[in-house]
Amino acid sequence: MTGLTNETAVGGMMSGLQVTRVLGEMGGPGVGLLAPTLVVVAGLHGNEPAGVVAARRVLEALAGREDRIRGRVVFLSGNRKALAERVRFLDRDLNRAWTPTQVAALRTLSGDAASEPDPAGRPPSPEDEEQRELLEALDAVLDTSPGPVYVLDLHTTSGPGGIFTAVGDTLENRTMALALPVPLVLGLEEMVDGTLQDYLGSRGVSAVTFESGQHLEPEAVDRAEAGIWLLLAATGLFPEGALPELAPARKLLVQAGHQLPRSLEIRYRHPVRPGDAFQMNPGWANFHRVRRGQVIAEDRNGPIRAPVTGRILMPLYQPQGEDGFFMVREFHPFWLNLSRILRRARMDRAIHWFPGIRKDPERPGVLLVNRRVARWYALQLLHLLGFRRHREEGDQLVVLRRPRAVRSLEP
Repeated sequence: MTGLTNETAVGGMMSGLQVTRVLGEMGGPGVGLLAPTLVVVAGLHGNEPAGVVAARRVLEALAGREDRIRGRVVFLSGNRKALAERVRFLDRDLNRAWTPTQVAALRTLSGDAASEPDPAGRPPSPEDEEQRELLEALDAVLDTSPGPVYVLDLHTTSGPGGIFTAVGDTLENRTMALALPVPLVLGLEEMVDGTLQDYLGSRGVSAVTFESGQHLEPEAVDRAEAGIWLLLAATGLFPEGALPELAPARKLLVQAGHQLPRSLEIRYRHPVRPGDAFQMNPGWANFHRVRRGQVIAEDRNGPIRAPVTGRILMPLYQPQGEDGFFMVREFHPFWLNLSRILRRARMDRAIHWFPGIRKDPERPGVLLVNRRVARWYALQLLHLLGFRRHREEGDQLVVLRRPRAVRSLEP
């Protein structure tokens, strides 16, 4: 776990720092109708201050370069109340509540109504106000941006070695994520509901989550800052010549990830519920290899064994959290290239001809997979073509077409 030195270093950066909803912004619509906008969201979890510190660093360094920007960059904070308390959340996880139902409910709340109990008599959550304000800030950006909007969601992990990007698997999101030379993890949106990234995808926005390290290590701030610099260039906001920070930023991330696999997919998530008494065994780090059957944690029912052979991701070493750990499997980047070719060729239009796969007659973009007929190949093939697992209905698997970004880096 993180020691006092690291906590003092990052905690000291946060002390006395006023965390406003809009941490800062620069630029405007720019020239032409396709001027890009980059939104950086930091501190969606309150025990992850590294992104806030990194955002402030970049804003300070950009001072005096206003005449070089070719669009707009906006820095937003996430859970300000939790950041003040240095906890992941106060009442509920702010990165698990971006469901259509919750977002629709928040849009109806304003003024005094936001502080009233709900119809069941439950008092409002502190995160309700945080999410509503962040939603309004994101809406303001989306409604006033004539060109493409990109979102970088900065996070850190409780276990060491957590340096990677995670995206909803669209070509647009991949292109954005691959601008950062760190491992790319696919499949998180199939395991976890209600993330900000999933909501942004439904709005046609390209988004990438960047996990820059352990919560309070100073290097996590450096890597988050490096990620911002690289995306300021990759999204076209600045010409590379205007950003001398690019070369050291790229070098820093290459060095941080040089011994790690390049591309991985999530195979398993271990949920944690109240009362489980979940305890991760000490010594696990992100991307450590794990054998099937190996004991890696404990709960009130006894030892917890790895269900598959692979690598561990995001082991839970903090009091709050709904995910005990994930298991990931490395795959060759060849499959990323193949899926890009298949998607550009629009092979998804013929997938319902395969045995056991049919279109849902009532829901456009939804496929129904009979798992007794379409066995081992079905989900792998559907992933290649840009579909995601939605839910299981008996022997039937419901999969959805991932929405494409309205405008993006992908040609």
